[in-house]
Amino acid sequence: MVQPNAVAAAISQVLPGAQVEVEDLTGGGDHLQVKVLWEGFRDLSRVKQHQLVYGALRSELASEAIHALALTTACPS
Repeated sequence: MVQPNAVAAAISQVLPGAQVEVEDLTGGGDHLQVKVLWEGFRDLSRVKQHQLVYGALRSELASEAIHALALTTACPS
């Protein structure tokens, strides 16, 4: 189980200035919906954007603290 604020902090550490929203979908802390808005995503493919976020959560994903992750990434308009 991982706390939503810890997920947001891990992402913000790797993507400084990102707007990060984390929602626990089941209450168990292992099924999360994450939305990330970051200027640095500009001109990056969706795959590369997601790779950056997955990289920030590498240890949580490897340990299966996060079992399911619904991820939305975008550049602010």
